[in-house]
Amino acid sequence: MSMNDPLGDMLTRIRNAQMRGKSTVRTPASKLRAWVLDVLKDEGYIRGYEAATSAAGHPELEISLKYFEGTPVIREIKRVSKPGRRVYAGSKELPSVRQGLGVSIVSTPKGVMSDAAARSANVGGEVLCTVF
Repeated sequence: MSMNDPLGDMLTRIRNAQMRGKSTVRTPASKLRAWVLDVLKDEGYIRGYEAATSAAGHPELEISLKYFEGTPVIREIKRVSKPGRRVYAGSKELPSVRQGLGVSIVSTPKGVMSDAAARSANVGGEVLCTVF
């Protein structure tokens, strides 16, 4: 698995684990991944996450996935900005996901936050992914 896109890798792990109905999934730890998970947790898409250690002794994050009546709460999670094609948006141009039913996660100068939080803080940034 190419690790040129660690965040994309984490999103794929979440998608795959949900397809199999798993309650938790692990991903190598990084600050960016933890910040994105913080937003997913705040927005109610995951139960939470905690620090863990892999068999090889590497730091990992164990993500607790969330289901509602057996269906994953995350219906769709998509990478927007990619290593080969970065996507930036000003606070006014931040994309709205599914008429505001979903969330864009944006990396701004004030931290990683939801599109709503970025709009209210009047900051734009790199649109990392969308969740619905």
